[in-house]
Amino acid sequence: MLRKRRRKRGTVTRKFLFILLLAAAVVYVGGVFYYHSHFLRGTVIDRIDVSNMTVQDLLEQVQDYSLRITERQSDGSTLEETLSGKDISLQYSSAEPLEELLSQQNKWLWFLASGETYEMEGLVTYEEEALKEQIQQLKGFQEDFAVSPTDAHISEYTPDNGFQIIAETQGNELDYEQTFDTICSAVDSLTDQIDLEQEGCYREPQVTADNEQLLAALEKAQKYTSVTITYTFGENTEVLDGAEISTWVKIDGLEVELDQEKVADYVATLRKKYDTIFRSRTFQTSYGQEITIDSGDYGWWMNYTQEAIELAEMIENGESGERTPVYYQTAASYETPDYGNTYVEINLTAQHLFFYQDGTLILESDFVSGNASRGYDTPAGVYSITYKQRNATLTGENYETPVSYWMPFNGNIGMHDASWRSSFGGDIYKTNGSHGCINLPVSVAQELYGYVEKGTPVICYYLPGTEAVKEDAAVSGEEAEIQSGSENAEVSAAE
Repeated sequence: MLRKRRRKRGTVTRKFLFILLLAAAVVYVGGVFYYHSHFLRGTVIDRIDVSNMTVQDLLEQVQDYSLRITERQSDGSTLEETLSGKDISLQYSSAEPLEELLSQQNKWLWFLASGETYEMEGLVTYEEEALKEQIQQLKGFQEDFAVSPTDAHISEYTPDNGFQIIAETQGNELDYEQTFDTICSAVDSLTDQIDLEQEGCYREPQVTADNEQLLAALEKAQKYTSVTITYTFGENTEVLDGAEISTWVKIDGLEVELDQEKVADYVATLRKKYDTIFRSRTFQTSYGQEITIDSGDYGWWMNYTQEAIELAEMIENGESGERTPVYYQTAASYETPDYGNTYVEINLTAQHLFFYQDGTLILESDFVSGNASRGYDTPAGVYSITYKQRNATLTGENYETPVSYWMPFNGNIGMHDASWRSSFGGDIYKTNGSHGCINLPVSVAQELYGYVEKGTPVICYYLPGTEAVKEDAAVSGEEAEIQSGSENAEVSAAE
């Protein structure tokens, strides 16, 4: 009994193994037969996965091929367009290379094979010009659809918010070269769907809101417009703030700078408004007559170039505060008259001088001015003391004449003591005057020297009708000779 059971069990096992071998043989033979007409799994031809496909399958796939193209709209949503293989005459140039590859594959080891990759130039063909035309017809290339991207940038200045960064926009404008290459690659591999955004086909903004250079440029622009500078011209003030400065800020992409020409233009308006040098002035003389004086170099005179430089530096450094302009020359007052109420008044017709301090007459004296007969008339005009010097020596050709009190006010013309003269005033100046200087008695020159300072206004004028001829105006020949020598010395000293 035991042997029979063992024999029976062995028979069953052999039958089972036989069935398994038979099934495996059937499967193997079926695989060989199947892969006689189908490509092995993992086979790739020209980037097309042809696993388990027949040559006819490939030919039909090309004939029915279409590519779905997903595009981005300007609002961020998407749309789809379809490119048909028929529109570009897509086809295999010949089935023979495919059949040859099929025949060469090792179908006997189909169960081990993972397929191979083949590159076959020109196997799948299409009309390139037709493809270009289809691509150009995509909505992303149409003017009424495509919106160009914009870079993040600095906004216009507003009083409430100043300068700000305006964020970039993506738009939906396609890059033609990238789009063309992407679609060509998809067609070559018979890919059935692509997303142009995922493929990086859209033009992108070059500058984003978090760009470090842009943030630095914004900081600079904001620093400029945070400045408030106040000029004070007497009772008048000029306030320079962000609203005005913002119009001087030049923004070019990531570059910000201050427009130096506009800074200079602003300074020019201040100079034009408040400079008084070389302007006409009215003057109330000590003789009760008001006159107009057109000449002279007295007055506020702004150093336009240097002031523009220093103002620009102040703005660029973000410095606010009070500012006094850079001047070549200042005057006594920003009000009218700019010479104030402390000045030397010189009536060249009357040959008489007055000195007023804070509106009060302090001293007056006769003097001798430029020799009219020799063309050395002392010029009229409003000037100021250039400097003052004790014990100056007026040198000239063959002469050296000392003076104790020297107070120049118009180039080489000044006031000084004339110890060689015994008489002043009247009409001495007409024939025996100086070379332009104001000759004073020693005591008067000494006293006046103690009052005046550098910058003290000196107002010279001619006033017909105020002539005063002194009876003792005549001088001896010896005195005239001394005067002549001294006056020649004056000129040389001026030179």
